[in-house]
Amino acid sequence: MNHETESMNQGRRDFLSAAAGVTASAVAPGVFLHTPVANAAPRTEPVTDVHRWGLLVDTSKCADGCTACVDACDTENGLNLQSKPLGDDKLKWQNQRATWIRKVKLQDNLTGNVTNLPLMCQHCEHPPCVDVCPTGASFKRADGIVLVDRHTCIGCRYCMMACPYKARSFIHEQVDQKLTRAPRGKGCVESCTLCVHRLDSGDISTACADACSSEGHQALVFGDLKDPTGPLRQALAKTSSRQIRQDLGLNTGVRYTGI
Repeated sequence: MNHETESMNQGRRDFLSAAAGVTASAVAPGVFLHTPVANAAPRTEPVTDVHRWGLLVDTSKCADGCTACVDACDTENGLNLQSKPLGDDKLKWQNQRATWIRKVKLQDNLTGNVTNLPLMCQHCEHPPCVDVCPTGASFKRADGIVLVDRHTCIGCRYCMMACPYKARSFIHEQVDQKLTRAPRGKGCVESCTLCVHRLDSGDISTACADACSSEGHQALVFGDLKDPTGPLRQALAKTSSRQIRQDLGLNTGVRYTGI
């Protein structure tokens, strides 16, 4: 290879590197990707069970009317790029629009007290969605995160019927805009991933918890359930918590306090 050819190849590599950097910064007008921690690199080692990632939700701090966690999740995973198909009924679109976190209100019939809580995939140790999936598309990683392999998902929606938390969404319409880190496609099922793309780049955080903290509520704490010195275990040690539908024995990775 002569010097001129090598220079041209180097120029191409420099251009592609710069283009990749631009793509990582802005994928659509007004949509910017989360900036990873300094010197973070994609995961190269297999996932192990050394960690088990989870969340603690303090419902006493979850503000009525606040949608910071939902909005942050939508932006982080490209759900805000969804648009109602032309001619579709508005109510139908609201019912079918993919949502990874939804705010739920619980009212005590005796006292009338109302509790607000965000509800998402609970990342069960024994996930029913995995049990019923005929293709293995629904699976649980060694670190406890429950995911969907969109390459093998056939859209049968058995997992949606099996999930006691109604945490999964089915993509009914063609997806014209999506983020590279969160591929989406018509005919697939999807749900909260605990921002697995961040974890696999060394960033121990989730968009929802960051947004809640930025709003000053501190209602969401993300961390490693196996780390006794970590923020999640420290928070769990200070208060009593429970699982939603604890009677099912699923050992969820998401715990709640204040309910």
